[in-house]
Amino acid sequence: MTGKDPSNWYSERDIATTFVKGLHVLSAFHDEQARITLPEIVASTGFDRATTRRLVATLVDSGYVEKHGRQFALTSKVLTFAGSYLRGTSVGTAIQPVLNRYSKKLGRDISYARLADDAVVYVAQSHGRNSQVSFGFTIGSRLPLLHTALGRALLAAEDQNTANELIEGVEFTQFCSGTLMDRAAIQQEVITARDQGYALVSNEFENGISGLAVSVGRYGSRKGVVGFSAPTSEFRNKKSLLNDVSVLQECAQEIDRSGQ
Repeated sequence: MTGKDPSNWYSERDIATTFVKGLHVLSAFHDEQARITLPEIVASTGFDRATTRRLVATLVDSGYVEKHGRQFALTSKVLTFAGSYLRGTSVGTAIQPVLNRYSKKLGRDISYARLADDAVVYVAQSHGRNSQVSFGFTIGSRLPLLHTALGRALLAAEDQNTANELIEGVEFTQFCSGTLMDRAAIQQEVITARDQGYALVSNEFENGISGLAVSVGRYGSRKGVVGFSAPTSEFRNKKSLLNDVSVLQECAQEIDRSGQ
């Protein structure tokens, strides 16, 4: 990220590379790897074993990582960063009530997400348990940018050049048999989502599951997206689909007016 934006107030020599490496170690822990060994951290980060060991030892000593036999895991202390972000952006007071209200109106659980590097990150979810299907995602969960409705809605909110750069830069993963593996086709899907005002992605992240999402704020505002997932069969009725889109757009507009 450094050096690419001429408005940056810092230069390359201001970057503390050891600190950056520590952040990479923290990023090695994710949904599918809550507990990992030192060799697994080495493989994930690409750092040599000695460097990785020092970084992990520092994080253990600081209380952000704990050791369980040969494995390591994050501690609850890392949540202090997320808590500061959520309080600072008034997610609980400004966004959560809106999601809860429109979730009841839709009869589905609604998520609010934002772009983080080349992934989608859940920032808030409705609390109503209105969905008949649970997908197991929580605040902080990361989803693929290219093959989810939330991701394509985020791409559609960017100018096309930026969207294309993101599409070209993300590593392809085939999640299921229906995953679209053609970058040009994904670019066209993003254009379609921008033109029609919503993103609908079916059977690309998980067979039998579709997602619907809309952007928050004006084009280019980068205020995030709202959306939900459900069995693909529930999206076949066009009238019902457009009604869901309308409700999501109302939800997005209210979040936008809240100043987020």
